[in-house]
Amino acid sequence: MSTARILTMAQAISEGIAQEMSRDANVFVMGEDIGSYGGIFGATGGLLDKFGKERVMDTPISETAFIGAATGAAAAGLRPIVELMFVDFFGVCMDQIYNHLAKNTYMSGGHVKLPVVLTTAIGGGYSDAAQHSQCLYGTFAHIPGIKVVVPSNAYDAKGLMISAIRDDNPVMFMYHKGIMGLPWMAYLEGSSNAVPEEAYAIPFGKAKVLQEGSDITIVSISQMVQKAVLAARELATQSIHAEVIDLRTLVPLDTETILKSVRKTGRLLVVDEDYLGFGLSGEIAALVAENLDTVELHAPVMRLAVPNVPIPYSRPLEQFVIPQVANIVQAVQAAMLKKTAAAAHA
Repeated sequence: MSTARILTMAQAISEGIAQEMSRDANVFVMGEDIGSYGGIFGATGGLLDKFGKERVMDTPISETAFIGAATGAAAAGLRPIVELMFVDFFGVCMDQIYNHLAKNTYMSGGHVKLPVVLTTAIGGGYSDAAQHSQCLYGTFAHIPGIKVVVPSNAYDAKGLMISAIRDDNPVMFMYHKGIMGLPWMAYLEGSSNAVPEEAYAIPFGKAKVLQEGSDITIVSISQMVQKAVLAARELATQSIHAEVIDLRTLVPLDTETILKSVRKTGRLLVVDEDYLGFGLSGEIAALVAENLDTVELHAPVMRLAVPNVPIPYSRPLEQFVIPQVANIVQAVQAAMLKKTAAAAHA
């Protein structure tokens, strides 16, 4: 095995794509500014020089057209990777996504495969306001027929991208701008880590326990995983031992790892940068409520997410609505003080 290097998420994603393009001539990339610019967030850096304009294609700003083209190309036997700059922009092409890409394999009775990877940037934290700062992975996880992948670090990003490209189903691959390792944007350094040179695939539906603990389970995804790890370190100085789980993928969801951890700790905090209402945090809370007896829970399930408001442009307001490390620490401290009725009478 070759020596691992420290890569940013942007570098790891680009490398994974390049290795799959070298392996399979049917893989190609298209999207807005993904050619000579290398993608506004660096996910396709260097690909144009390696593979040329026939396989790395800049598109007009016509999302319905090029996502529809990707769907058609996949139906014809190709394996497109199509990038749309911001997840917020998917609103203009939702019909192509949820009525065609997500459903046509089912509508064809399984005769049409649609191996499309839709890549897009998510998240706020840098004052880009309400139309450029959402996560929305809960929205797409709600749609049957699409797999949803949201890595938190470079190692996972490469392995999950390779799995996404090889998958015969449509995959939404969402990366948070705040952990891509871009030189012009502050980022959490834990997201850049050791990445092997050779190709490797990380299976979908396998969450990762980043830190073991006995007092509370913190479940999260994407950039919030990095914040949860920092919070867990702070909590350890207070003799509170948190177990941190990185979901990696929402569809498929690793329910087994979540339930096993919560059975051990008896407490759960879901930390999410998507909206609180009708999203990931509610889904995980319901999962635990439906599968664990109240005797197994020492405290009520707690959720920390973005309130149901547009992401503000104002930096102080934006920092207020997006969960921060200090908010996670405070939420865990509060959870440690709460008890379920069963625990109170134990």
